[in-house]
Formats: sequence, structure tokens, C-alpha cells
Amino acid sequence: MTALFVLALATFGYLGYALLRPEKF
Repeated sequence: MTALFVLALATFGYLGYALLRPEKF
């Protein structure tokens, strides 16, 4: 379950970063 939690955390972190910096895309 720890691996799944880390994966979810990384995914949300990436999404948050994408929302904060849309010009990177």
C-alpha cells in the first residue's frame, strides 16, 4: 500500500506543478 500512496502523491504533485506552471507545456 505504501507504493500506491507514493505513486498517488507523485501524481498529484505533478498535476499541481502542471497547474502552477502551464507555460511548461
